[in-house]
Amino acid sequence: MSERYDFVREEGILLELNSSGRVLVNDLVEQFGVSAVTIRKDLDSLEQRSLLRRVRGGAVVSSAGDEGAFSERLRHDSNAKRALARNAAALVSDGDVIAIDSSTTCYYLAQEILDRRDLMVVTYGMRVASLFMDHSSATVIMPGGVLRRASGSLIGAFANVLEGRGRITMGFFGLATLSTHLGLLELSSEEAATKKSLVSACDSVYGLFTSSKIGGFGLHSFAEPAEISGLFTDEHADDEFVADWAAYGVPVTRVEGTGAILESGQRAVVQAAERAQSSRAAG
Repeated sequence: MSERYDFVREEGILLELNSSGRVLVNDLVEQFGVSAVTIRKDLDSLEQRSLLRRVRGGAVVSSAGDEGAFSERLRHDSNAKRALARNAAALVSDGDVIAIDSSTTCYYLAQEILDRRDLMVVTYGMRVASLFMDHSSATVIMPGGVLRRASGSLIGAFANVLEGRGRITMGFFGLATLSTHLGLLELSSEEAATKKSLVSACDSVYGLFTSSKIGGFGLHSFAEPAEISGLFTDEHADDEFVADWAAYGVPVTRVEGTGAILESGQRAVVQAAERAQSSRAAG
């Protein structure tokens, strides 16, 4: 039971951190009804997994180069990401040549299209490649590169590898953030360079992301607004965001039902934290 409480607290801490950008030990002690020692251990554990950065009295969002463990990112907003993936998967037909990056949302997309016949998948994501190799009949192409453990990917500017080998029908990409000025952005320059190489070979480019990425921080652009064919996000993306991208000719799909999914997940974390606090008080 203790491990479950630890998980609930960590989810609650990350939820608060994503909302405000900073958490304080004293505030978390009051919120979860545990000792300061326990909260500090939680923060230390999350920092070890690159999910936040410890500062005096609390923690802040991880530094720009710190993206967090893949398994942790895969779990975060997982149901909403699955819904986005199912919607985007409708674009993929038997026999298509597609590109998929190493993001967690695109990993869920890969799960949705394992049954497509005669697919050709170009990816630099090792987990995506393994998924298709183990559970589909797709032909998988992985340009060489340097292993990047943070994202489980082989990074490198491999435009020359793809040159002269035909076009990729469509590419699907996660992102750190986006803007109508710079397009789709990443934190890592190496990750951005790799994605940029793929984008240049794609006839259509789609971004998949939860609305928490809107207004976020990114350093390196990998797809300019004119290169983007469409965006898939959740219902928490506001009308102004949709209108801004429409002005650039980029349609935004707010996947139906995702708003309720996100709200349900947030309520579950809060309720579980309250139950944990009550249980400890009773004990």
